[in-house]
Amino acid sequence: MNTNSVEFFNHKKIPQLSEKLKLILAVWEIRNPGNIGQIIRLAHNVGAVKVIFVNEKTDFRESKLKRTAGFSFDQMDWEFVDSEYFFTLLNNNFQLVVLETCDGSNNIFNEKLPDKTIILAGNESNGLPPEIINKSNFRVHIPIAGGCKSMNISHALSVAAFEWYRQKSI
Repeated sequence: MNTNSVEFFNHKKIPQLSEKLKLILAVWEIRNPGNIGQIIRLAHNVGAVKVIFVNEKTDFRESKLKRTAGFSFDQMDWEFVDSEYFFTLLNNNFQLVVLETCDGSNNIFNEKLPDKTIILAGNESNGLPPEIINKSNFRVHIPIAGGCKSMNISHALSVAAFEWYRQKSI
């Protein structure tokens, strides 16, 4: 039995997305460099066009980011930006989907996600500030049935990113 993923996917027909469909993954004030690398790799996996880290602190050790991002570190378009620049992206026909357990959020599996989406998640400890949530077009949460009601940020973004991909690839 061959378990090499590169070889496996070379022989599988995977739905490619239309050029009009675009996904950006974004995180507000991320703190853990391991999560940064994992999110870069995730974005590369799902075919996102960019990863944006809205951060005041940008002095993470590159070696730690490279270790968790793997070869996606150099292959994926990603950057650290300030909040002012981040909001200019919303004028480019992207709709902001906040991934947050907050009042007014909908189950992500019941929400039709936009074609040009920025999925924004908050940091590992505090989530997103209310003023950012209020600027969103959509508020979604991941239903969690088990006893632990929190999820690692890279895992939560994985669920959201692949739900967007699932919806757009049907």
